[in-house]
Amino acid sequence: MINSVLIFAFLVVVIISFAFNPARGTTQDIFPGVIWVAFIFAGILGLNRSFSTEKINDCLLGLMLCPVDRTAIYFGKVLANTFFMFAIELVSLPVFLILFNYSFTVRLLLLIPLLLLCSLGFIAIGTFLSALTANTRSSDVLLPLVLFPVLVPLLIASVEATRTVLTGDGLLAAAPWLLLIIAFNLLSLALSFLLFDYLLEV
Repeated sequence: MINSVLIFAFLVVVIISFAFNPARGTTQDIFPGVIWVAFIFAGILGLNRSFSTEKINDCLLGLMLCPVDRTAIYFGKVLANTFFMFAIELVSLPVFLILFNYSFTVRLLLLIPLLLLCSLGFIAIGTFLSALTANTRSSDVLLPLVLFPVLVPLLIASVEATRTVLTGDGLLAAAPWLLLIIAFNLLSLALSFLLFDYLLEV
């Protein structure tokens, strides 16, 4: 699965880099949006398979019968999916920077905590909705339809925070967007924690 997600992310950015031609000086305007669109679409490929393994042979039912809090299933999935998406981002980001003619500078290191923070928010709500749509016949189609509208605040904040960091202003200048991302993350984790147990009963 990791190979298909990486290839998909690369293809998205390669196509867009040729379409917009970064040599024309539009890199700074389009790059933050491009990388987050690529990461979100690639992440959805992974989320679609997040609960597919547990559906086979009623493995999820077996997990539910374990003498532990059922929310442990959710948080375990969140940790695994966040690590998976963050690894994809770290591997693919240097390729994206090369394609868009970005020079490697120290300020790019500030993108690392930003990527992790944004990925956590995406995975927190994405894992919950993946579990919600897992038992439907068209879960591969339904998950993006349900997830995209919910992700709008996070996506806007992620793009703007990334743009602020890339212009050299630092994380402090991106504080309003970071606060929005943190609030989104906390709300997603809290709601998922409260509702996940009921979701498994559906």
